[in-house]
Amino acid sequence: MRILNFGSLNIDHVFDVTRIVRPGETIASHGYRTFAGGKGANQSFALARAGAAVCHAGRVGADGRWLCEKLAAVGVDVSPVVVDDAHSTGQAIIQVDAAGENAIVLHAGTNHRIDRDQIERTLADFSDGDVLLLQNEVSHMAEMIDAGRRRGMTVVFNPAPMTEAVHDYPLEQVDVLIVNESESRALSGRDDARAILEMRPAGQTVVLTLGAAGVCCRGGDGRLVEAASPRVEPVDTTAAGDTFIGYFLASWTAGGKLDASLSRACRAAALCCTRPGAMDAIPTATEVDAFPLNARKGNDE
Repeated sequence: MRILNFGSLNIDHVFDVTRIVRPGETIASHGYRTFAGGKGANQSFALARAGAAVCHAGRVGADGRWLCEKLAAVGVDVSPVVVDDAHSTGQAIIQVDAAGENAIVLHAGTNHRIDRDQIERTLADFSDGDVLLLQNEVSHMAEMIDAGRRRGMTVVFNPAPMTEAVHDYPLEQVDVLIVNESESRALSGRDDARAILEMRPAGQTVVLTLGAAGVCCRGGDGRLVEAASPRVEPVDTTAAGDTFIGYFLASWTAGGKLDASLSRACRAAALCCTRPGAMDAIPTATEVDAFPLNARKGNDE
């Protein structure tokens, strides 16, 4: 079994602010940093740090070659990534406030120049039993879901960022759906985020992340499983969800039990929140496995 993550690669421009800017307002930033990012790239980085063998497919401009080098340095196979010299890599403008919360503006760049030919060429090397991980930051998402299912791959989809287009994707072909509370409400049309657990088709595994409250999951067998998250003082939550997904899939696809895989992923995401940046904030497996569920990190230390 191999994991193919067909996802975004971005250059993140992070501005530290006292609070998120309001419409029509100009505020000063007290810090600026540049990081490697993109939900796809972050999740591949997390998978590799968690010990999984992962192949990343996507598209960058000449300005994004260093993103591929960064992924390769932790063991990600980036051979399917296409370098498009005619266009710029995806960009993200990220505000991080004093509480560690963030607001993000995306420019898709080369992430939206992925075409059907690249999809077919890439997936031709994968087959029944392999895993296809997808997010919502690249083009032709519906075609990717369909192509993965036709090849007998286990399709895992994280509809982030959530858009109206997601409602038209063939979500019934998804084997594992991973959503946060806002994505769940948008998909279900219900105020109760947990409603998604009952509304999705039988046999589909649905993972609902709840931030500091942990995670709730309905397995493919219909069983409900919950896991708590360690209490931390957040510095930057930018890549917490991506870290969760990488660690969860790495553990679960390696044969880990559902509850143990969810718990490990919660610990990894909590640790990520205590560090600035996106990809650079993702902890190593050694750090995660040494971090107990009842740990306190931050002002309570």
